[in-house]
Amino acid sequence: MSPVLTTRPATRDDVPLILTFIKDLAEYERLSHEVMATEKDLTETLFGPRPGAEILLGFTADEPVAFALFFSSYSTFLAKPGIYLEDLFVRPAWRGKGFGKAMLSVVAKVAVERGCGRLEWSCLDWNEPSIGFYKSLGAQVMDEWTVYRLTGKTLMGFAGAD
Repeated sequence: MSPVLTTRPATRDDVPLILTFIKDLAEYERLSHEVMATEKDLTETLFGPRPGAEILLGFTADEPVAFALFFSSYSTFLAKPGIYLEDLFVRPAWRGKGFGKAMLSVVAKVAVERGCGRLEWSCLDWNEPSIGFYKSLGAQVMDEWTVYRLTGKTLMGFAGAD
């Protein structure tokens, strides 16, 4: 019998688990050196007065096996809100069982319920398993777009806050 995935929104009590998932994802993406998040930071930014994102947790039985972090975006061309999926992660031992697809489907349902015009995400260009998975869902590759980022001292300097 195949394991069953159940999902629920994360709560403040889940912050230690969320941080574990973030660190596991960073390790998979070869970006552990970039993780600066702490439980305190996550509590303030996800469950404080102005939450920056929402998190969906996936379980089989009582074991946490997946998480998705997403937030609102907006399309001026569509004049509709959207959802940006920042992170989708299934623990390695649970991959290939449909859990990633189930998690993404729940996020897609949230987008539809909220009247969103799109659901978007990024994927590292070397991550062939994920790229194949996303293409199998019918997701379009946005090759003509390049991501730009200001962070840390560069962001502070540009904002005149250095």
